[in-house]
Amino acid sequence: MSKFAILKLGKSQYSVEEGKEYEVPKFAAEVGKLTLDDVLAAGDDKDIVVGMPNVDKAKVEIEVLEHAKGEKVNTKIFKAKSRYRRSRGFRKQVTKFKVLSIKY
Repeated sequence: MSKFAILKLGKSQYSVEEGKEYEVPKFAAEVGKLTLDDVLAAGDDKDIVVGMPNVDKAKVEIEVLEHAKGEKVNTKIFKAKSRYRRSRGFRKQVTKFKVLSIKY
């Protein structure tokens, strides 16, 4: 297992590993490199550092790849005996990013 960190993005927390790509609900960031300071915990095979609430001097460098739409979710409404049928679709806005490095 390589380095990992637990990040706080918006109201949610995500466990990320170095070198992997992730897809999360859209957050305000420009496409390109970005450094995040809200690291709640970080570690590797040998040790783990847990912050109170954040780890001091910990930084996670990410590269925002794109802002896109997620998979489509279809909903259907049906009412018996009244010939009422409706279909509706929704695509959630997502941000795709890759973790470049984790420093703690």
